Amino acid sequence: MSAVRRKLLEVLDGATVSPPPIWLMRQAGRYLPEYRETRKQAGSFLQLCYSPELATEVTLQPIRRYGFDAAILFSDILVIPDALKRSVRFVEGEGPRMDPIDEAGIAALDGKNVLSHLTPVMQAVSSIRRSLPEETTLLGFCGAPWTVATYMIAGRGTPDQAPARLFGYRHRERFQYLLEFLADISADYLVAQIDAGADAVQIFDSWAGVLGEEEFKGFAVKPVARMIASVKARRPGAKIIAFAKGAGMNLKHYRQQTGADMIGLDWSVPLSFAAELQKEGPVQGNLDPMRVVAGGRALEEGIDAILQVLGSGPLVFNLGHGITPEANPDHVTQLVAQVRGSKDG
Repeated sequence: MSAVRRKLLEVLDGATVSPPPIWLMRQAGRYLPEYRETRKQAGSFLQLCYSPELATEVTLQPIRRYGFDAAILFSDILVIPDALKRSVRFVEGEGPRMDPIDEAGIAALDGKNVLSHLTPVMQAVSSIRRSLPEETTLLGFCGAPWTVATYMIAGRGTPDQAPARLFGYRHRERFQYLLEFLADISADYLVAQIDAGADAVQIFDSWAGVLGEEEFKGFAVKPVARMIASVKARRPGAKIIAFAKGAGMNLKHYRQQTGADMIGLDWSVPLSFAAELQKEGPVQGNLDPMRVVAGGRALEEGIDAILQVLGSGPLVFNLGHGITPEANPDHVTQLVAQVRGSKDG
């Protein structure tokens, strides 16, 4: 590694950095006019993900504008089912669609050509790392097996992912096989991103919040722990962030159960609980994205509250989920300035 200081990696190692490093989930997205222009060039969302040149450009756009401490690879969690030939497409105004999978489809899954299908993603990772300022951390990512499986079972997103939960109850052994299959493929994918130049990686379990306590252990914790163990066995220095959105009190032992180096917190996690979690290691989060939309006093107060409670420990400042398309880019400028203006004590 370069001798240049990468603040986010210092926090991943357990250090307290003041002011804390900052990046935002979905920081490359529709709220930025430059992103919208590049998106038009791509033709489709997946084509944007699979174009190393365009994926590099949109990843760099928020770095140029705001100077975030980390860039995150522009891609999507559903490139894995796309590589598994589940006919993934994105419908304007409706979101992702794919061919729903059943028991027979799960038994027939073949992961042999997944990484070759995803070669353009690794090319983008290498291109981004070459283009980024030395001090900027590059994050790779993938979806957690549970979250990816929910889309594969239903063929789309649903309000509470009932189809996947029901499938898990009715076909427990086959569903566990799917989760383990996705965990192994996803671990290979993360290792490939690290080898291509990613400094650290994040696992997004966006639908963890619909699971009960026992289901969380079986469907969310076990597959992510399997992934992290696999990645770290092959790349012992790998740094991994795990983000289980909506997990609530299930986060209490999530770090220890999964082996994650840092845990991401959504905006519903009380700061008092976040402070308890921070005693055991670094945390990331957890500003409500709607405060960025609101701007002004709501944004100022939200930032202050997080910094006052978590700023004296290992923290990466982030939102509690992705920035939304209606956010004003000027509000993000305000956010960065306020976080960077903070000092301990």
